[in-house]
Amino acid sequence: MQVYLVGGAVRDELLCLPVKDRDWVVVGATPKQMAQQGFRPVGKDFPVFLHPKTHEEYALARTERKQGRGYKGFKVIASPEVTLEEDLLRRDLTVNAMAKDAAGKLYDPYNGQQDLNNKLLRAVSEAFSEDPLRVLRTARFAARFAHLGFSVEAGTLTKMQQLSSSGELSFLTAERVWVEVEKALATQTPSVFFKVLASVGAVEKLWPPLAKQLQENPACLAWLDKAATQPAKITISLPQRLALLGWGAAAEFAGQLASCLMLPKDYLKHLNALLAIQNQPALENLQAEAALAMFDALDAWRQVELFNAVIDLTGLTQATVHATELKNWLEAARAIKAADLVAQGIKGPQVGTELRKLRLEKLTGLALTNLA
Repeated sequence: MQVYLVGGAVRDELLCLPVKDRDWVVVGATPKQMAQQGFRPVGKDFPVFLHPKTHEEYALARTERKQGRGYKGFKVIASPEVTLEEDLLRRDLTVNAMAKDAAGKLYDPYNGQQDLNNKLLRAVSEAFSEDPLRVLRTARFAARFAHLGFSVEAGTLTKMQQLSSSGELSFLTAERVWVEVEKALATQTPSVFFKVLASVGAVEKLWPPLAKQLQENPACLAWLDKAATQPAKITISLPQRLALLGWGAAAEFAGQLASCLMLPKDYLKHLNALLAIQNQPALENLQAEAALAMFDALDAWRQVELFNAVIDLTGLTQATVHATELKNWLEAARAIKAADLVAQGIKGPQVGTELRKLRLEKLTGLALTNLA
């Protein structure tokens, strides 16, 4: 039995990047032998075990044979006879197909280190074209390492384009696609993910509304990258980043995108809110009536955090220079509460009428102060 550190951990070590997760491959072992040493089986599609102490994943060396459509259409062959080279051959990119043994010796049968030095993302073998998920994964790695100067090798781009044209992308599950999108949003240059996918025809196949949006409002990708590179003290969440893909789009874009991309509720709320706020008159002129109407339209009275999140995006995209003032205005107006009016003896519909009147008076005073 031989154990090797494989994949991303080896790659990131060579790039002098922090290693977050360590994956291991075991050559020459059976599931029974792993269980006898205390490893707990967790793999559904192939033999993967958790280390009894570190809980890191140890997978038996395996090969795969394409038998159906999509990224699950494989027959997995795991046996003690599978070599390390055979296991690494089934991986996606050469930079992910390296291994290290316990002594630190590097095993690099497919020249991954050379591609690291040349800053290239290259398919390991023709087997790349059997798995449509690799189109998304390669684009995501391109986004993750773009700031280091990495790009996708021309032949690999061709394979990605062929996969996009083959219809294989339609066999990817919505959940698995979203995993790659969310990881890409967390990179320093998420625009690269969408640009690479667009260049191989994958955006049009997977998300037609987004393909149209990128053609009509390409600046949304620039804002997305700006959000991803804000100073550490400024937090732009992943739902906020996703919302920026809709910058400049019509209100129906959110529903159209959600019909082909699985958007968690929080992401969809941010996208809808940004689409609703981006053309509000109050963004240009700090006027009380317009601000009150905007607060009403976005239900900012109850969804303060959401409002603040999207108003911050309008500041980031330079749609307004009044983002901070509008957040302060909302806070001042919310300080006037219906419960206080009820305590004064005001009842029924009069409560809403008086509440709106007092809030408008407060905002008018703030507007006059701002003009002064």
